[in-house]
Amino acid sequence: MFKFDTTLSRLRSVGIFEAISFLLLLGVAMPLKYVFGQPEMVRIVGMAHGVLWILYVGLAGLGQLDYKWPLKTTALLLIASMLPFGPIFADAKLLKKVGYQSAD
Repeated sequence: MFKFDTTLSRLRSVGIFEAISFLLLLGVAMPLKYVFGQPEMVRIVGMAHGVLWILYVGLAGLGQLDYKWPLKTTALLLIASMLPFGPIFADAKLLKKVGYQSAD
């Protein structure tokens, strides 16, 4: 499921991890902070989410260089990185198509 052998597979895997970290941030860490008064998880999960987001953006740029994607594809990936669960939609709509094309 999670492969790291190519830039495309790394981008897809990091995108899924980034979306999961966002879910953990909103669904677990934020309630712990605001309902139970325990802000520690926001710091931990927030940092992990930030690092994963930076990796996703970097891998999108690297994918642009490696696969010679149209600029529109990279722009859509960068926009998706700023939307909640955007990387999952980008994986389903953009990256699977690109993966099929690069396999040819």
